[in-house]
Amino acid sequence: MEKSLKKYFLVFTLPTLIAFAFAFIIPFAQGVYLSFCEFTTVKNAHFVGLQNYIKAFESGQGFLSAAGFTFLFTIVSVCTINLFAFCIALLLTRKIKGTNLFRTVFFMPNLIGGIVLGYTWQQMINAILYRYETTIVANAKYGFWGLVILMNWQMIGYMMIIYIAGLQNVPTDLIEAAKIDGATGWQTLIKVKLPMVMSSVTICMFLTLSNSFKLFDQNKALTNGAPMNKTQMLALNIYDTFYGKTGYEGVGQAKAVVFFILVAAIALVQLSLTRSKEVEQ
Repeated sequence: MEKSLKKYFLVFTLPTLIAFAFAFIIPFAQGVYLSFCEFTTVKNAHFVGLQNYIKAFESGQGFLSAAGFTFLFTIVSVCTINLFAFCIALLLTRKIKGTNLFRTVFFMPNLIGGIVLGYTWQQMINAILYRYETTIVANAKYGFWGLVILMNWQMIGYMMIIYIAGLQNVPTDLIEAAKIDGATGWQTLIKVKLPMVMSSVTICMFLTLSNSFKLFDQNKALTNGAPMNKTQMLALNIYDTFYGKTGYEGVGQAKAVVFFILVAAIALVQLSLTRSKEVEQ
């Protein structure tokens, strides 16, 4: 059986590999090439070397300030989303009445589109700030915390479902053995439950990390980078460079390549660190 699988491996995987090549590998390779070119369309690209990458990091491009804002936002959102999601998951695995209803309610915000969420939360936050004669785009800190609150509201329910699945798979005999040995509830959580759900932590950390870095719709709708691009994240900065400045398409493409490498590197480090803590069940 195993020999047959190896023999026909390419036959079964070839359609997927072809689709993956046309949908990802070829466009990505073309995008990397275009990052070294000056162009308005793909057919009139002219090779300019590292010129686009040099321009991408110039102070007037705002790429570094957007990177700083994105890093800070990602750290805060990843920590808060996973903390709240795990705490809610713990509560909803204690056989409370109406658990299924709570799970559905918490998960529903994840089904709403980012643009809709952005404009909805902009109106709600402005309704509060109008009482103090200000708006969300008047101060960068309002935009920052508005994005954090929005991201938490949207993502907590999704991460909660993953944590619940992990907690429900923790062997009950381990928990009972810990109680017999005199472990407190906190000790059971830290020494038994948490190590056993590290695979769920790995998934949730990866999803929140990548989604936070790639955030675009919500950033565009909620603040659009205002005031003075101080709340502009990397994805929005790349979009504004590529579509907002004539002749800067190559610079926008160079930023996109740097962005991909940055996110991929950070995600790989995170996966390596969290997977090393996983316990085989």
